[in-house]
Amino acid sequence: MERPNNLNTPPPGGYRGRANLAAFGAVHLVALAALWGPVTKTALVLAAASFLLRKFGITAGYHRYFSHRSYKTSRFFQFVLAWLGASASQKGPLWWAAHHRVHHQESDGVRDIHSAVRDGFWWAHVGWVLDSKYDETNWRVIPDFARYPELRWLNAHFLVPPILWAAACLVLGGVPGLLWGFFVATTVLWHSTFLINSACHLFGRRRFPTRDTSRNSGLLALITLGEGWHNNHHYYPSSVNQGFYWWEFDVTFYLLRALKALGVVWDLRRPPARVLARGRGKIGFPAVVVPVVRATALVLALLVLPGAEAGARIRPVAKQVEFVRTPSFNAAVGPFRASR
Repeated sequence: MERPNNLNTPPPGGYRGRANLAAFGAVHLVALAALWGPVTKTALVLAAASFLLRKFGITAGYHRYFSHRSYKTSRFFQFVLAWLGASASQKGPLWWAAHHRVHHQESDGVRDIHSAVRDGFWWAHVGWVLDSKYDETNWRVIPDFARYPELRWLNAHFLVPPILWAAACLVLGGVPGLLWGFFVATTVLWHSTFLINSACHLFGRRRFPTRDTSRNSGLLALITLGEGWHNNHHYYPSSVNQGFYWWEFDVTFYLLRALKALGVVWDLRRPPARVLARGRGKIGFPAVVVPVVRATALVLALLVLPGAEAGARIRPVAKQVEFVRTPSFNAAVGPFRASR
């Protein structure tokens, strides 16, 4: 077992991630080269499947299960989640979860080793991951899962799953399958995951008053299977769903609900009513949606209907789409209101 460190306190010395940085850069170069190489349907299917399966291993496994224990499952499926997460080339499950737990304990504080507001975008995004000073697993904060020998083995041999994944892509799709199913998909996986640590502490909206700078981003939620609702998550991190309201899409949560129906997972933890009530109305239904709908209706009406008839048709259409009324929502769409 590795030597425990003192939470995430940065050790002395300069940057020691040159070997990691070289490997990281090499994967990016191969991924870029793939854009000018042969592409097949099989390769593209492999790329999509590789991204989605391994992203689920990160979001449902490394994050919501190992880091936050927001639901329960069997020991067998626990290992499946750990293997899927490790195949995403983001080190071992215990390493990942331990660092993430400290991130929540010390978010944007002096012991948070990837604070974007303190140390900058690049460091929070990937610099800390590549620095070999942080290669050790903080065993002190992950004793609940460190007691499983198979997880300790996988944590120590975290390169085995991605190597086997790459080999499977080569067998199934040849060289194009390897390039797209592994190198391109892995590059997109890395940055979509890392953006939560970097961009979601710098850009977006804050529904809840947390002690850190966490923010919600619908765009990042879309490309990370629901992880972009970061301010929600920091306010109530033990919730299995990070999209708290029906309009906050959370694909990881939908998949976990399906697995619950099959009996694979159970005891999914949800935010209590008091939390939902506190956040409701702070930032309502995405304010940009209704103005876009209204503008589209306006353009179509002007193209199809003449003068006065267009105005008569536009007003009821605008009223029909006005189905959420919160202060922030109404302020945002006020200029688009149809006259009554």
